[in-house]
Amino acid sequence: MYGALWRVLPGPWWVRVLILLVLVAAVLYGLVFSAFPWISSIVNPQEVTVQ
Repeated sequence: MYGALWRVLPGPWWVRVLILLVLVAAVLYGLVFSAFPWISSIVNPQEVTVQ
């Protein structure tokens, strides 16, 4: 899968690495600001204290 993704991306290796870093940053941004808050509202963890 990663080899196929690497072959599909255009440009020399450093452009491919830059594109992959931007894609990873976009996915992480989407997870942190939309997916994780949505999941947090659904899954309501119990308050647990450790003493």
